[in-house]
Amino acid sequence: MRDPRTPDAATAAVAEPGFPDLDAALEGGGPAEAIDRLVADLEGRGEYRMLLDALLLKARHELGLPLIQVGRYADLPEEDRVRFEGRYVDALRRVGSKFLEAGDVPTAWAYFQAIGEPEPVAKALEDLPTPDDPDRMGRLIEVAFHQGANPTKGFEWILRSYGACSAITSLEQSGPADPTARVACVEKLVRHLHEQLVDNVRADVARRGQPQSAAGASLAEMVADRPWLFAEDAYHTDVSHLSTIVRWSVMATDPEILRLALDLTEYGRRLSPRLQYDSAPPFEKTFEDHNVYLKALVGRDVDAAVEHFRAKLPAPAAAGDGDLESTLPAQVLVNLLMRVGREDEAVEEATRHLLDVPEGMLACPPIAELCQRSGRLDRLAEAAVRMKHPVHYLAARIQADVPGAR
Repeated sequence: MRDPRTPDAATAAVAEPGFPDLDAALEGGGPAEAIDRLVADLEGRGEYRMLLDALLLKARHELGLPLIQVGRYADLPEEDRVRFEGRYVDALRRVGSKFLEAGDVPTAWAYFQAIGEPEPVAKALEDLPTPDDPDRMGRLIEVAFHQGANPTKGFEWILRSYGACSAITSLEQSGPADPTARVACVEKLVRHLHEQLVDNVRADVARRGQPQSAAGASLAEMVADRPWLFAEDAYHTDVSHLSTIVRWSVMATDPEILRLALDLTEYGRRLSPRLQYDSAPPFEKTFEDHNVYLKALVGRDVDAAVEHFRAKLPAPAAAGDGDLESTLPAQVLVNLLMRVGREDEAVEEATRHLLDVPEGMLACPPIAELCQRSGRLDRLAEAAVRMKHPVHYLAARIQADVPGAR
């Protein structure tokens, strides 16, 4: 009869050491070889989360630190902490790269975000094909757009997957703080809506049995002399979306996008008056006023545009009454003048209308930047005296070597 204290074969298998390969490496080559074996095994099996722990174990062993961390790394002596932090960053980078290679971008982002290196994830997102799985798409949008790994790519996916309404809401509520990324998102919106509107107008013309415009025709050409397209308050896209995108389009810098935005205004100004929403000064007539502004940005009727918006400036008494909204026409004019290369005039208008507006409330460059960009440091010195701003005054005097503010 078998002694119950003697294990049978099954029990013996359970009782054997759980990591015989590590035991063999440890006994045959010592701790360094065993740790290297562990790192290689975890990497080969794709167990990347535990790989980080193994790499940190390797770092602690090689640096002569306790292999089991007790307490905070911040409590280590400074020299040890600095050496370990370098290895920690290397380990995070290596593990993050492994997740990128495996196609797990959201997990990789957590590692690269921790070390302040978004570039590998941004590039991976840029090169990534649009996923078919809605859940995967949602996770990628969260990382790319909402967490800022690649806002432009994330916005492109929002627009493509969920449409203009969701894209506009996303940009309004949690758009990127980086101005360049925000402009890129707006430009994608302009292109998307223009393509949609061209298709919808063509479909309406075909439905009515009318001859089509030539391929590549602009919206302005497609709707010219066709008032019946707008009869009985007809429209071919969500008018609120059209109004919002036209208002944002002045941020665009790509000449092609500016031309598409101008084309949108040509469509919008033909809508029924009941569908043309008023906006804040100086764009009270959303489509008409933006049409004038955008024409100037593409090099058409620049002088007329400047005079159009200069005429909207409030009287000096109204501009100086402390009402921030009353300064918006001047801010728009300053932006327009800068965009069309009339920097000296921009400085003059800003000096006349905007010196009392806090820089944080400006939608145009502050006076110091305007003077720097236009080379008018003499005007900055003069403005600084009026603003009681000794820092601007001294910077202007030193840089421009002006004889003094008058």
